[in-house]
Amino acid sequence: MATQSSAKSRSATPVMAAMAQSATLSSLMQISQRSQACLHAIQSLLPVGLAGLVKAGPLDEQGWCLLVPHNAAGAKLRQLVPALTAHLRSHNMAVDKIRVKVISR
Repeated sequence: MATQSSAKSRSATPVMAAMAQSATLSSLMQISQRSQACLHAIQSLLPVGLAGLVKAGPLDEQGWCLLVPHNAAGAKLRQLVPALTAHLRSHNMAVDKIRVKVISR
């Protein structure tokens, strides 16, 4: 019983609040949000069959990584990289290079 009452007396910190309080987690959250914003910006340029397969990967000093589930999607996406990069630049999103990585399960 003592463990139940002590567990109830402690307040759990919501994940978003904990992330905002930690500089490292906050930085990771901002990078993830920027990566998702870039993915949202390019969605209209992706073919319908490809749009649902592309996931936002890491965004760092070396560029942005897009993740796809198989080689065929990766090949098609690589053909679109110049247009995607130009589109992001036109929307003031500083992405100099886009990498495509196939993540097979």
